[in-house]
Amino acid sequence: MATTAASDTYVVDPKRDRLVITASALGTVFEWYDFFLYGILAALLGKLFFPADNPTAATLASLAAFGAGFGVRPLGALLFGWFGDKVGRKYTFLVTITLMGGATAAIGALPTYAAAGLAAPVLLVLLRLLQGLALGGEYGGAAIYVAEHAPPGKRGQYTSWIQVSVVGGFLLCLMVVLVCRHAMSPEQFEAWGWRVPFLISLLLLAISLYIRLKLSESPVFKAMKESGQVSRNPFRDSLTYPGNIKRVFVALFGVAAGLTVIYYTSQFGTLYFLQGTARVAEEEALLYMAVGALLAAPLYVGFGALSDRVGRKKLLLLGYGLTLVLLFPLFHLMADGANPALKRATETNPVTLTVSKSCDYSVFAPKQVQDCAKAQAFLAKRGISYATVASGEAGGGAAIQVGPSRVDGFDEKAYVAALAAAGYPDKADPAEKVRWKIILAIATMVALSAMTYGQVAAILVELFPARIRYTSMSVPYHIGTGYFGGFLPFISQYIVVRTGDAFAGLWYTIAVVAMAFVVSLIWLPETHRTALE
Repeated sequence: MATTAASDTYVVDPKRDRLVITASALGTVFEWYDFFLYGILAALLGKLFFPADNPTAATLASLAAFGAGFGVRPLGALLFGWFGDKVGRKYTFLVTITLMGGATAAIGALPTYAAAGLAAPVLLVLLRLLQGLALGGEYGGAAIYVAEHAPPGKRGQYTSWIQVSVVGGFLLCLMVVLVCRHAMSPEQFEAWGWRVPFLISLLLLAISLYIRLKLSESPVFKAMKESGQVSRNPFRDSLTYPGNIKRVFVALFGVAAGLTVIYYTSQFGTLYFLQGTARVAEEEALLYMAVGALLAAPLYVGFGALSDRVGRKKLLLLGYGLTLVLLFPLFHLMADGANPALKRATETNPVTLTVSKSCDYSVFAPKQVQDCAKAQAFLAKRGISYATVASGEAGGGAAIQVGPSRVDGFDEKAYVAALAAAGYPDKADPAEKVRWKIILAIATMVALSAMTYGQVAAILVELFPARIRYTSMSVPYHIGTGYFGGFLPFISQYIVVRTGDAFAGLWYTIAVVAMAFVVSLIWLPETHRTALE
């Protein structure tokens, strides 16, 4: 048996351990496939479910719905954490994966705005909320289940398979979307083909349930149940257990928040930057993401195993520190490789936009009225960095200066001509791309994520006592991922639109990681030699 409350002995059972890791990891792959699918197709879903004359507003509305799924994850952590600590680990994550798979498939069957009007975005957001609720219970169950089966000294290695499964879900999602796009014309994919990846989740759900039903309950939970030590009220006990509130806050602000923004910057932040700012076609951007993730994905398991030897805290702090130093250089390297012409034009012919002091620009407005607002919306859509100067005049006027050229008012054709004359490309030129720079930047970002994310399941499991472990680790983890990470695409894109700086959104990641570094440095204990009771 595995380590229990009554004994520190452990009998090696390779067949059982392989089944435990495979079932938990595959379920996590499929669960994250479901969740990432919306993020990858956010721009298209924005057009289909949030129609507006302002493409930026539609995209931001779609990203807000993406974030809404993260927003309810703490509620899912509370709900399913309670059941996981009281009823058991196995049955709880069977329920969560069923809820996730069903909600994802239902998105594939939804009518669009053109067919159902306002009912379409309302139903979409409701299903996103169900997805978030399910994910709030899935991760904690899978991580605890694997950790409570792991032999001493291999907890980081075993649980790292849960972390690499998140990357596996992202890669599976990329593969399915790319195959579907290649199997049909762009018009067919936008008309009905986008539904196929969502409906495929029914098949993935069936596979996951088949494997997970073969599992038995966690040995630690069995021992607690047999000895009558199962918590009667996990939520209350999580609040009253000595020192647990401090551990919850350290897990939230020092662990979950920091590693999550690194992870989502390496995935969605990179994808939106390539498509929006660097003007790389969607399919090509997805391929770069896939190659970079494949190259660095094994590091999740490598760093998880390394944390068993050198400690969790050292690796976490090292990953945070390297992220603070390398984040901006990596995105500049990516921009230089993806669209050298844009970089040259930005350096030699910077754009300056003069706007009136009464300019009324809203990123959420379906249609801009004033010339200054139209100009800002145009530049945001093109992903062009610009400096803003106030004219001191009223009336909503605007003037754009691109190198030696100046255009007064707003005239889209004149703006396009001025930008083209100054060397600003409408799309990235394939002949100029330096692909190794793009892939190196992406792979390094994924490696930074692996360094901070690879051992997180072990850290969180080791921080909390067994009888309240599911609730105590799930709630801070999903608050961190749900709010600090889930709204990252929306917040970072909003900062870019408001500032006119294509790289400004990265300051959100820097701020959160800096906070996490300080909290972890001071208050996070080293846990890698902790025995699970």
